[in-house]
Amino acid sequence: MAPDRNVEMSGRMPKIIPVASFDGVVFGATGDLTMRKLLPALYYRFRDRQIPETSRIIAAARSHHPDSEYREMAQAALRRHVPAADLDPATMEGFLAHITYVAVDGLGDEGWPDLARLLDERPDQVRSYYLATSPNLYGPICRNLSAHGLIGPKSRVVLEKPIGHDLASAKAINDQVGQVFPENQIFRIDHYLGKETVQNLLALRFANTIFERLWNADVIDHVQITVAETVGVEGRGGYYDGSGALRDMLQNHMLQLLCLLAMESPLSLDPDAVRDEKLKVLRALKPIPAHDVPSLTVRGQYVAGAIDGKPVPGYLADLGGETRSLTETFVALKLDLMMPRWAGVPFYLRTGKRLPQKMSEIVVQFRSSPFSIFPPESFAREPNRLVIRLQPEEGIKLEIMTKEPGPGGMRLRATGLDISFEQTFNQRYPDAYERLLMDVVRGNATLFMRRDEVEAAWAWADGVLQAWADRPEPPRPYPAGTWGPTAAIALIERDGRTWHEDIDQ
Repeated sequence: MAPDRNVEMSGRMPKIIPVASFDGVVFGATGDLTMRKLLPALYYRFRDRQIPETSRIIAAARSHHPDSEYREMAQAALRRHVPAADLDPATMEGFLAHITYVAVDGLGDEGWPDLARLLDERPDQVRSYYLATSPNLYGPICRNLSAHGLIGPKSRVVLEKPIGHDLASAKAINDQVGQVFPENQIFRIDHYLGKETVQNLLALRFANTIFERLWNADVIDHVQITVAETVGVEGRGGYYDGSGALRDMLQNHMLQLLCLLAMESPLSLDPDAVRDEKLKVLRALKPIPAHDVPSLTVRGQYVAGAIDGKPVPGYLADLGGETRSLTETFVALKLDLMMPRWAGVPFYLRTGKRLPQKMSEIVVQFRSSPFSIFPPESFAREPNRLVIRLQPEEGIKLEIMTKEPGPGGMRLRATGLDISFEQTFNQRYPDAYERLLMDVVRGNATLFMRRDEVEAAWAWADGVLQAWADRPEPPRPYPAGTWGPTAAIALIERDGRTWHEDIDQ
């Protein structure tokens, strides 16, 4: 991959070049996303001197707070979500001094003149508007920004997922925002795309001849993508019960991973060149006919069980004692891509809450050798496997067969060529939001979703959702702390394959 144009090489270590001075306005500034992710990400970028001294962070929400009170809230959030070893008192004081708070009603008129006066103090600044709010506020906030003359050629708007709950609602939101902002100023964020390992998919495939020539149906048997969480709905029951695992995780994060894994080589790293190839993958997703949905998809819902040896309640109890819900907290499915490169290669995807481990990984399983010179007793026949870890520790592991050391004949076993990025490069790896927030300021949309991508993903997902709605069967129960319903095991094992669960890598 070509060097990042925002990084200047000095010796062997890259020197991070600060972005242009900017005003970063965060709507929903008192919410969980801002406190848990955005403020820590901005703090780290400030600590690493990537945020110019003339930049401002403008926090906006409906509630009224003096600047000093909001800064105390922000400081408490940093102490809660940033390791103590990374918190330098002087740096934190300097960072907090950049924060200004404005009370703004996204749906009404209150506060907008105050925000306009503040921004008009520096009319030439890059302006990024981060909408860390409910999606139903995206349209009204954008209309207010336009009505008060707060949008210019250096403005960008960031939309958090979910963008809609189906294709129709996604189009409606895109239409509302698109009436105010041109497409090149709209940044639809998916934090998974900011992870180093995800970006390394591009380097792995297109900067290494050895892998690109093996990346096809002749050599690859199947692909697995797993995103597992140990947490339940954790106070988000109201939102989650109207969403479910397919909408919350699979339709966006996991399909984006699939795109980067399966796409053809773009002509360059230009944002639209990359997103054009991702779009082709989404459009190549083979629709699952309604009559095949029961055999190619599995829905589950966790019941009481144990995580790390501690008892945890079931989903209905987490909702507050509901007696029935058709919302899935687990989904597994088998996909096919209508692309020559992937003809006959199944993709198995699964995601769920209250699973045994928090982990995200992609497994590329290569085909078995058609012939072996080694006698069967010399080794357990295991095809090569490439495991790409996104969390908890980002890295890549290639499993190959090697001889066990010592005399006594040829004994083979699978051994991993293991790369842990943090250990290999001996440096802290930034959180995904740190990179993405700075990319917004730079205007680099490579790692953000374009409108047609979002709508293509929903167009495919709607078919599955509609088939489920037409057959309103309850999700299959699975005890918390297990890998989902037994039907998910059958989904892959009926094809003679098995889920990869070697999580202690």
